[in-house]
Amino acid sequence: MASTKKKTGQLEKAGLKFDLLQPGIFGHDITLVEQHIREGEFQRGLALITAFSSLMGGLEVAYEHYRGSYSQRVMYTPVIISAALTVVSLGSLFSRKVAKTLLPVTALVMLADGLLGFFFHVRGIARKPGGWRIPMFNLVMGPPVMAPLLLGISGFLGIITAFLRRADDLAPDNANQTHRRPGGSRINPRGVSRQHRSLEQDIREGRFQRLMAAAAALSILFSGFESWYSHYKNNFKYGVQWTPILLTPLLFVGGIGAIWSRTVARTLLPVASILALVDGMVGTFYHARNILRRPGGLKKPLYNIMYGSPILAPLLLAASGFLGLLASLLRREGN
Repeated sequence: MASTKKKTGQLEKAGLKFDLLQPGIFGHDITLVEQHIREGEFQRGLALITAFSSLMGGLEVAYEHYRGSYSQRVMYTPVIISAALTVVSLGSLFSRKVAKTLLPVTALVMLADGLLGFFFHVRGIARKPGGWRIPMFNLVMGPPVMAPLLLGISGFLGIITAFLRRADDLAPDNANQTHRRPGGSRINPRGVSRQHRSLEQDIREGRFQRLMAAAAALSILFSGFESWYSHYKNNFKYGVQWTPILLTPLLFVGGIGAIWSRTVARTLLPVASILALVDGMVGTFYHARNILRRPGGLKKPLYNIMYGSPILAPLLLAASGFLGLLASLLRREGN
């Protein structure tokens, strides 16, 4: 007992407030992070996630188009735009002005380019011998049809990020005439009902659970489809290759169900999201191991990364899980 008091006193002398009877430091930090997410005050955090997602997607499409020898100039656009979105997202960490001006424009261009890429990939499959009359073969051997839409998710995240608030935005929002509750959340000004609240205000206050859940459902659908045809090429040589295929409908149902059910958003959605997050990490390990096992291994890193297992693809699956987990922590629109 005397030893414990001595240690506590030493910490207090060092300028640290420490109480053995209070919750742990990590528990407090987790609670604080959750509160910021629920209040829509995580612009910097989501900007960092947007930068990471854009970087991973950009690198993935860079070497996929390298395999296609950049036969059309339009194949350069996702590489350039994803790089720009990464830089702008990182800039948003330090500048509110960048987050409010450059980020939404760049993110919107990224989203539009994803839709454009989807059109070109569909057209590329249609132009293969047999076209859509032999869809199984041409979907597997043709351009990855869902990949551009998966890259477009980073554009969606960038748009959401632009509307969010920062954790240090503690002053009343004079523009929207909103004020904080004693607990830290915001309330509508007098005379303004919930029905008049705009989507922008809902996002700023962290009330967009349904929107984020839908994004997570679409993201896992695109990622799962990519996993299916990529592993189909390998004839599902390893049993672990089935895991992203099995998790896809689970997280998709969780995301779609969360749109209508608060219970699903609090139970199935976070569980399925964590499983997808973990599976993405496991998949990254297996893909890296397979690259190392190719002839030449690290002696021919560029060649083996280009033509081996797509090293970044499992991280996009993990990103889908992260979106679902984030959605489970948000509040619902109109509440």
